[in-house]
This record gives sequence, structure tokens and C-alpha cells, in this order.
Amino acid sequence: MENIIVRAATAADIHYAETITNEMAESAKARGTGIAKRSPDYIKQKMEEGKAVIALMPDGSWVGFCYIESWEHEKFVANSGLIVSPPFRKSGVATEIKRKVFELSREKYPDAKIFGLTTGLAVMKINSDLGYEPVTYNQLTNDEQFWKGCQSCVNYEILMSKNRQNCMCTAMLYDPVEKAKELELKKHHEARAENFWGRDLRNDNKVFDRWVRFKQFVLLKGWKKKEDDGAVKKNSFLSFLFFW
Repeated sequence: MENIIVRAATAADIHYAETITNEMAESAKARGTGIAKRSPDYIKQKMEEGKAVIALMPDGSWVGFCYIESWEHEKFVANSGLIVSPPFRKSGVATEIKRKVFELSREKYPDAKIFGLTTGLAVMKINSDLGYEPVTYNQLTNDEQFWKGCQSCVNYEILMSKNRQNCMCTAMLYDPVEKAKELELKKHHEARAENFWGRDLRNDNKVFDRWVRFKQFVLLKGWKKKEDDGAVKKNSFLSFLFFW
């Protein structure tokens, strides 16, 4: 995919809208699963608002697309409608589109939780690599407009019969607050580890004593083996223990 250009979509890209929505419909039909149906006008709007990512060849041939939706006063954001033109599937471009639209979402909505619903294993893998985690449906937006978007899906009756608690799609969520906590905790543990291993153990009596006891425990397990006559290898053990 070295020649493919992946960038934020603009108003200049609206002539691709019908091609994109047609491919979305064909892809859903081929998979036998549903996606929220979108009109060309809706896709044009996303491009004009700068809330979409498009992939193109240098000659202008369309390759792929994805757009951003926000819910509950920008508390939640969804990266929706990921679609790639059939000749370019399995080229790695879907990963690059998802990465780009994720970055655009974080830029436009830094405090929002980013979520997605998908039946595709490939998309789940991409989401996971970006930091999303599988969650239950009740951790997603409660916005009625979002759930109305599922009405065009072939599995909509299943969703409603389950009280919107689960369906065929897997829900995944990126929570910036939780990710910040995880990063802070990781830095804390790294700092503690660096502080411990950076010490001169020979000049730190407490740490040195603990280290010697640990060595004794490990060495006793490894060297307390009996010789053929039943005697313990005492000399070998003692010489090895105190070489340090």
C-alpha cells in the first residue's frame, strides 16, 4: 500500500460519496450482516465537516473510507462505516484508515470515549491494537439516534429482542481517562523498577541481604541433589554461593 494516500476527507471529495455508499451496501449484503445504512448526502456532510478519512490512489481512484460520529454532547464518539474497495482488501489499508480516523477523533474530541460495534474479526484486531477493549453494550452511548441507525441491519430484531444488551456485533471501547490511568501506573512501576535496579547493591545493606537470601533460596533448590552414594554436594554448593 506504499502508493495509497490516506488523509482527512474534505469537501473536494464529495464526488466519491455515491461510490462509497454503494460499496457499503454491497459489502453488507456479501457478508450477510448489516451496517447502518447511510445516504450519499450524509457521507458528503461528513466530508464537508472534516469528520472523515479517505484513502485514494495517486490517480484519484477511490480505495477506502471511514467517518466520525459523536453522541451525547460529544461524550461518545464512533468511528463508523469503515469500507475498503475490494481490490485493496488485505493490503493493510484498513489498518491505516482506522489509525488515521482514530487520531482525527482524538484530535477533535480529546475527552470522548471512542467506541465501535463490529462483526469483523479484522476490525476487532485493529481496534485492539489501537487500545480498544471489548465491553458490554451498557457501556456505550444511550443516544436513541445511534441505536436507530441499527434499524437497517439484518440483525436489528435480535438487538431489540435482547433489550439492546447484546447482539451479533462485538462492542469495543477506548476510554481516554482509563488509558491515562494505565499509562501513569506503568510509569510508576517503571520508575520503581529503575530505582531498585539502579542501586549499588554492595553499598545498600538491606537490599544486599535480601538479594543474598534470594540467591540462597534459588541455589538450594538447584544444587541440593544427591550423589550416587546419597551424600549432598556441599562443597560445590558453598563454593558457588559465595563466588559473588
